Amino acid sequence: MIFWKELDQPYFALAPMEDVTDTVFREVVLSTFHESPLKILFTEFTNVDGLCHPVGREKVSHRLMVNASERKLLQEKGVKLVAQIWGNNPEKFYQATKMLTEEYQFDGIDINMGCPVKKVVKSKCCSALIQYPELAKEIVKATQEATHLPVSVKTRIGFNHIQTEEWISHLLEVNPAAITIHGRIQKQLSDGEANWEEIAKAVQLNSGIPIIGNGDVISVADGMQKVNETGVNGLMVGRGIFNNPWMFAENQDIDTTQRLQLIRKHIQLFESTWRKTKNPNILKRFFKIYINGFTGASTLRNSLMTASGYEDFYSTLDDFSIRNK
Repeated sequence: MIFWKELDQPYFALAPMEDVTDTVFREVVLSTFHESPLKILFTEFTNVDGLCHPVGREKVSHRLMVNASERKLLQEKGVKLVAQIWGNNPEKFYQATKMLTEEYQFDGIDINMGCPVKKVVKSKCCSALIQYPELAKEIVKATQEATHLPVSVKTRIGFNHIQTEEWISHLLEVNPAAITIHGRIQKQLSDGEANWEEIAKAVQLNSGIPIIGNGDVISVADGMQKVNETGVNGLMVGRGIFNNPWMFAENQDIDTTQRLQLIRKHIQLFESTWRKTKNPNILKRFFKIYINGFTGASTLRNSLMTASGYEDFYSTLDDFSIRNK
């Protein structure tokens, strides 16, 4: 089943983000709602060269981890999980995709042709592939040949300049299951405003392939407005989730207790999942999204940012709760 076409539209997806959308954070987001327009989650992006190397695979496989508790929520809530991969060698894409299909339980494979980071671009990967449409098409075809799962692409509206219609037309030739389009060129990185007029041009190519819009979606309501304006089939949220981890929840009236409960859940899940394999300081990038909008939030946030390790995190939260009963 090509779920991209079968899901009720418009739907929302949470973007793949480095050191953000691991199994822990995905489960945290899933835990915030019962019914939601969020229907698709992505892993962190994983390099195909690493997956195809016995030593490299061990180093990158954590990006593909799915906790049993997350898997249960995915099934209960009807949310799809897609593995995103990147590289520039069609044969490695074939091998990596075959392995992902046979050894994991993902609902789809997504090819990263959008990451704008310079060190990645210099290696002729991700958004750099916009400059090499024939290679990009070979990569899509090799990935499709290796799996029965739907193969989608995430990309941008151009590299050094806007080239939406020309570039997306190339991708449409190889019939991906869906195309997610970020409304900036590579050179912009995340600067400036996303160009949704260009995303609308991709929709107007009228291919029958779902087009997912991405860039500066800050709420479900904002996303729905963008759907109405452009005709996209769905929305992908990236940095917007940092404004509100309850973005997809039915109830947007979140009190202090709920905020403290969710940050504690995130810390506990992170500790139980990664133990000593990941630095707990990674969690500090998340503190601001939970700890804001209530009396004492700034002081608590500063205390957590200077804390060192799980026990410090827990005791800081406990002390705040006791003082503010």
